[in-house]
Amino acid sequence: MLKKRIIVCLDVKDGRTTKGVKFQNNIDIGDPVEMAKKYYEQGVDELVFYDIMASARGRGPILDLISRVAEQVFIPFCVGGGIGTIEDIRSTILAGAEKISLNSQAVKNPDLIRDGARIFGNQCIVLGMDAAKDAEMPSGYRVYINGGRVKTDLDALEWAKKAVSLGAGEIVLNSIDADGVRQGYELTVTKMIAENVSVPVIASGGGGTPQHLADVLTEGKADAALIASMVHSMGYTVDGIKRDLDKIGVPVRL
Repeated sequence: MLKKRIIVCLDVKDGRTTKGVKFQNNIDIGDPVEMAKKYYEQGVDELVFYDIMASARGRGPILDLISRVAEQVFIPFCVGGGIGTIEDIRSTILAGAEKISLNSQAVKNPDLIRDGARIFGNQCIVLGMDAAKDAEMPSGYRVYINGGRVKTDLDALEWAKKAVSLGAGEIVLNSIDADGVRQGYELTVTKMIAENVSVPVIASGGGGTPQHLADVLTEGKADAALIASMVHSMGYTVDGIKRDLDKIGVPVRL
């Protein structure tokens, strides 16, 4: 049986790790380089680094900070935020990232997914998708961009399918409704997308207990669970969460 992955997310604003609730009221919680090193030593499977203001401010990735994080971790490292051109993808990979997350920029220019996958390989291109409940949408969920601040006309399920057809090798699905609330992942949308695409789906938004991860990795059909608050401020460690998951029968790398 394939092992489920535990991924820690570092949301970065102005060079510092930050955390908010439903994409708002972000507070400074530390240095991303030091935090990346700590989670690597705890046994995290992958690390995701999002520059949450880059697209909104119209600038590219912070390559110096990315390279300093990459020097501390020897696991897959995904970077998102402000990556809007093939040259941005190339420079981010050269700075040390193994994967590139395209979110707002992919919505604005879907060809970036296709061209990025063709040049760097599908395994390098991750679709980052921020979705929220919306009864007007066929799937019941709408896609948002620019850090959850701007609504689009895209249906979450249709966009996921289209992105995979263009070459995305993975999807990070972030529920805006559940983000930072710590009440559990949004199982409905996660399962719906996981069952309808042929690539791994990473659940993001809402993790507050190891049971929440177990639920989304089994019932929600996610291939991986992304966590932030649990390890940033709730006293959990990555290895402790993995041991708890192992005890209840969820296959993880110990």
